[in-house]
Amino acid sequence: MKIFIWNKLVPAVFAFMFTVPINAAEKFITLASTTSTQASGFFDYYLPFFMSKTGIEVRVVAVGTGQALKLGERGDADVLLVHDIIGEQAFIRKSYGVDRREVMYNDFIIVGPKDDPAGIKELNDAVTALKKIAHSNALFISRGDDSGTHRKELRLWKQASINPEVSGQTWYKQAGTGMGAVLNMATSMNAYTISDRATWIKFANRSNLDIQLEGDPPLFNQYALMLVNPERNTHVKQQEATAFINWMTAKEGQKLIAEFKLGGKVLFHPNAR
Repeated sequence: MKIFIWNKLVPAVFAFMFTVPINAAEKFITLASTTSTQASGFFDYYLPFFMSKTGIEVRVVAVGTGQALKLGERGDADVLLVHDIIGEQAFIRKSYGVDRREVMYNDFIIVGPKDDPAGIKELNDAVTALKKIAHSNALFISRGDDSGTHRKELRLWKQASINPEVSGQTWYKQAGTGMGAVLNMATSMNAYTISDRATWIKFANRSNLDIQLEGDPPLFNQYALMLVNPERNTHVKQQEATAFINWMTAKEGQKLIAEFKLGGKVLFHPNAR
């Protein structure tokens, strides 16, 4: 009798072991996104609402925008949330992604030592500010990591007709790391840098750093969602990923973005159309 029961139970046990995890595993998507959205605490606040609504878990890979786009090219993510419109348009044009939707925005700021050795505090033009930083040989820390912030910075240098990456420059340092680490470096080295607004609000170790320039229209920072092209990568979870995109750009998801605050300050402003 014992042998009979065991023989009956074994198939059932193995069936349970192999079917339940597989079914559960189908209820997640991989989101490649920026370090600013992750480090700000936005996803810790935001994603549980989507999970409770749909039962779909969102697993975040937080990297710079350039790396996120590469993950999408390889099909190693289902959906992207990034902030570099030029890179995004190229991604769509090459058929790596589809269904780009703008979802929220904030802005970039130039921060630097409170004594402002380059004298940019009274300016309202980011390009002119960078020229003054370069010409005064004031120390500048670049992310140097192909993030959306780094890409924006390089375009501003180009508009200023300055190549800070020329060999022999001593005032320009490339960190090759995320925004929080760069802000820490700027604090310890008494240097300027460009930061996204959300990371700056979250950043606690400001010490001698202050915002030196903000509000210039070219510093506008748009975030957009894109579905990794399921025709190019057939394993992409199109249905679940589209559900996430639809939810984040619909009324409920947009309202939750507006309600995410730190110290009473809104980090991201919803603007889905």
